[in-house]
Amino acid sequence: MLPALNFAALLWPMRNDPIRNDIGSPTVLVAGSEPFELATLAASLRLNCINVVAEASSASTAESLYRYLTPDVAIIDLQFARPDVLALTIKFRNTNPLLGIVLMTACPDLRLIGVTDDLIPQGAQIVLKKSVADLAVIKRAIDYSLAAVGSREKKSWINTHGSHHENSFKSILDQFTDIQIATLRLVTQGLTNSEIAKVRFVSEKSVEQIVSRIAQHFQLDSDKTRNQRVVIAGEYFKWIGAAAL
Repeated sequence: MLPALNFAALLWPMRNDPIRNDIGSPTVLVAGSEPFELATLAASLRLNCINVVAEASSASTAESLYRYLTPDVAIIDLQFARPDVLALTIKFRNTNPLLGIVLMTACPDLRLIGVTDDLIPQGAQIVLKKSVADLAVIKRAIDYSLAAVGSREKKSWINTHGSHHENSFKSILDQFTDIQIATLRLVTQGLTNSEIAKVRFVSEKSVEQIVSRIAQHFQLDSDKTRNQRVVIAGEYFKWIGAAAL
């Protein structure tokens, strides 16, 4: 399983961060679906002189706070208000075209959670949760998000060093085609090969071959004592940061 945020590390102040700006720093709205994680992250940001003006645990609360406070930056967990979280960020951006957007996720390949590049707002900065060793990463993501939207840059991932890249978190998931990812998601929903074939408008034999290829990518050996589809689903949930089956 991908590790969760290291809250002990987050609470340690960034005393020597050269880019820290205590005065006139951008106002920030933080939104997430897990109350403890949300409260801890918001408190940690405030301790490190990041100007968090509000936190929201529901889409309706986030919208109300956004309209009332008009923050400069929105930090949003991609698990928040699914499946409409990106629609919410677009709604925010339509209100303020210069809104900085920072997206947090436990998943290094957003295709696994049904997010494609065309759905991500322009200039959004993506932070992998396990990379947050300290809040300097978040601070830089905030700064980059404001600069990127102003210069109309595309989305970027923020790595553990606070640098931004197209996606600096390479993994075995890079081997998967979009078709294989789509099929994998259907397998995890419990669909049979026959049902997947109907959804994908392909033959059942084609689905069987794709599932076999997925197992190869995950380096799963043939084991008659284990249900291959269950094992594949377990791999999927591991990569999206959920508990394995």
